[in-house]
Amino acid sequence: MNIGEIARRAGVSRSTVSYVLSGKRQVSAEIRDRVTAVIEESGYRPSATARALAQGETRTLGLVIPPMRHHLSVDQLHFVGAVAEAAADHDYDILLSPSGQDRDRAFERMLGERRVDGVIVMETLLHDSRVSTLIERGFPFVTIGRTGSGQEHGWVDLDYAGLVSEGVGKLHALGHRDIALVNRPQELLDREYGPAFRAADAFDKAVVELELHGVARCCDDDDDAAAACVEAIFAAAPAVTAILTINERSLAGLVTALAERGSRVPEDVSVLAIASARNAMSLRPKVSAAEVPAERMGRHAVEALLRRLAEPEGELAHVLLSPPFVDRESLAPRPG
Repeated sequence: MNIGEIARRAGVSRSTVSYVLSGKRQVSAEIRDRVTAVIEESGYRPSATARALAQGETRTLGLVIPPMRHHLSVDQLHFVGAVAEAAADHDYDILLSPSGQDRDRAFERMLGERRVDGVIVMETLLHDSRVSTLIERGFPFVTIGRTGSGQEHGWVDLDYAGLVSEGVGKLHALGHRDIALVNRPQELLDREYGPAFRAADAFDKAVVELELHGVARCCDDDDDAAAACVEAIFAAAPAVTAILTINERSLAGLVTALAERGSRVPEDVSVLAIASARNAMSLRPKVSAAEVPAERMGRHAVEALLRRLAEPEGELAHVLLSPPFVDRESLAPRPG
């Protein structure tokens, strides 16, 4: 079934069928009903390409994700799922496009061939070439995360700097004076990945302001790396009694490594995290944490992008989320 066959069955021209589908021109109610009846009887659905040509839109949003060579992590998949669900609620599809390192060709095709109406960029860097490209081309987009270059664009982000400062203050209030930060991998910090950079900067400032002894370590995203990181922390600062981590992917390994070295949580070492409630509550003891609200962030990003599409000259979205720390079982006053 195609437009030509629908036109033949309805006794109208192909252009009339196109006008009924696109709504770009008025047709009489009698002809519209006749064409619509044929379409419903036949089960015809216009292709996305045809709809894009007819209506000037694809009803598809692009989601730019990290390269999938090593697969997406569980927390990244939660962001992808949140964006897809929010888009579906507005009758939009999602096109995934890996970008970064040697995977920018898909990103270029998505923009150059106008396969999507707008773009959401994940895992944003402080100096992000993808953002620069989107701004230069005037392509509608928002980011999950912020750049740090002063470029004006819409974004949704978690306040890692504020949460790390608050977390250090929370540990300080419990009497801890020797505190460690477990950050994301060194590679991400070197690339100026927003959360890693802002967390490191905020931690350094907080320990100076509160006159604490602080040690910061980057940690790769696996349990073995977490064990090595714990050993490195206590080798550099044996008096550490509290650890604040933003590395959700090594959180389980961190708790395990502390237990294996004989450090009880929270009696000997308190642990505070910025992580999903799902991960924090799955451990024993349950970890006190500020939740990474993937669903809220994904929904905010989709809604901000749709507003951008509807009002290209409207105000840019700047959504900074700062969820509260939830006390569970991993915090205690400084021992001794």
